[in-house]
Amino acid sequence: MRLSQFHLRTTKETPNDAELVSHQLMLRAGMIRKLASGLYTWSPLGLRVLRKVEAIVREEMNRAGAIELLMPTIQPRELWEESGRWAKFGPQLLKIKDRKEQEFCYAPTAEEVITDFARNELSSYKQLPVNFYQIQTKFRDEIRPRFGVMRSREFLMKDAYSFHLHADDLVREYRNMHAAYTRIFTRLGLEFRAVLADSGAIGGDASQEFHVLAGSGEDALAFSTASDYAANVEAAIAAEPAPRPAPGEALRRVETPTQKTCEEVAALLGIALQRTVKSIATMSEDGFVLALVRGDHEVNEIKLGKVAGMAGYRMATEAEILEHLGSQPGFLGPVKPAKAIRVIADREVAALADFVVGANEAGFHIAGVNWGRDLPEPDAVADIRNVVEGDLAADGGQIKLARGIEVGHIFQLGKQYAQALGATVLDETGKAAVMSMGCYGIGVSRIVAAAIEQNHDANGIIWPSAMAPWQVAVCMINPKGDAAVTEAAQSLLGELQAAGLDAVLDDRGLRPGAMFADIELIGIPHRVVVSERGVAAGTFEYRARRAEAAENLDKAALFERLRAG
Repeated sequence: MRLSQFHLRTTKETPNDAELVSHQLMLRAGMIRKLASGLYTWSPLGLRVLRKVEAIVREEMNRAGAIELLMPTIQPRELWEESGRWAKFGPQLLKIKDRKEQEFCYAPTAEEVITDFARNELSSYKQLPVNFYQIQTKFRDEIRPRFGVMRSREFLMKDAYSFHLHADDLVREYRNMHAAYTRIFTRLGLEFRAVLADSGAIGGDASQEFHVLAGSGEDALAFSTASDYAANVEAAIAAEPAPRPAPGEALRRVETPTQKTCEEVAALLGIALQRTVKSIATMSEDGFVLALVRGDHEVNEIKLGKVAGMAGYRMATEAEILEHLGSQPGFLGPVKPAKAIRVIADREVAALADFVVGANEAGFHIAGVNWGRDLPEPDAVADIRNVVEGDLAADGGQIKLARGIEVGHIFQLGKQYAQALGATVLDETGKAAVMSMGCYGIGVSRIVAAAIEQNHDANGIIWPSAMAPWQVAVCMINPKGDAAVTEAAQSLLGELQAAGLDAVLDDRGLRPGAMFADIELIGIPHRVVVSERGVAAGTFEYRARRAEAAENLDKAALFERLRAG
């Protein structure tokens, strides 16, 4: 391919509304163009990268035994009513009507459609297990689309769904998809981690997210230094705390006239922050609940919401706090509340002795508090906090934190959707049995942005070879129109392509500086310069995208270097 016959439009200016590096560089390289909020046109350059990602995803899904199909992007309301998600999915669901005033939505996901397909196509256990997948456009009406294709409203996704009669078959396919995803991200040349995750709006019994590691990632990840354990902070768990020591202090009321935070109280009393306890007042289906975490920890809202009776909880109002505790915020605690309350203690708090809490009286805290002596044992003990750097992991290692960009997610859905939509097959005894399901998604377009976040420098994108629009750029410098230079460049292009390398010839006639800047900006891994001086010497100027300087190589050495990657 020749760049003189290709649409390539780059720019030096960074758009003002582009915050992330990937958004900035995709716009500067001319990979995408904004149509409306969260909607982008992929240019020929951007599409080359997108299709390369898509091809690897398809190859590995096929290799894993999944079967490709294609489902509509417009889905009828009736299906979503059957699953109970028409109202539950929320404002992200773009709802539309046809000329007959019948309601539809633009697919944000496809659990309902694939389950409808399965209930009509699958009738016997002999057809199971089976895994169907598609690579299809999705739409989610994000309240604040941002970061270019990282969080756009329309995006390209690979979604797969497996159907099983037996739970062990589902587990096997879940592991199969985990292995397939590992191969996909490895082939794409990305540094990634698979982490335990919360299933969120999709639901399910078990799930893992695949994250591309990048400092700009939205998600905080926790991993152990002693094993491959890794989890999203929403799901990460530290080791069990040590057993609770015996009480060693007397209960005492201490004056804290202006000290409302745990940090301020600890400083005033001259004690470690770990000996203070935060009291978070909430309202749940069981009424008023006080959630307790150590002063150096933060409540994990998702974990707290999974404690029995806490689904859909909210923060208590000041009036509700005053009614149940008899105090204003800043001095709250579980000792002698004004009314009977439910107390949920984090595991670390349940293991504390001689700790400090609010006295439920403005200007005072209580020190030397002990469970069983000064207040009843908590109504529930659970892991309800975020892990922190340095926590002890269950495997004996230390917890470390990193940032990641979620690009894939695998779920064991179980029977949730099949039960709701009546998707059954006849089992070995001839009886109707509800199928179990797995769900496996990859954000194909998001991978492109995530790769840039992980691989860039001041000059532009640095594509992993498998994702690059071209692996090699042959840059022709021929201001005099020397036929020998043109012939050498064209000949080299042909030889590179014959050797299986995806190469492009930059024959636009630009000055070297402008030409090289473009090639670096769009992230081509290898640059080869053909010039009058090089032709005369029988050499080519070669520079890898990450190299500090260029080097002159003869053809044999050049091909050896390119084959080595």
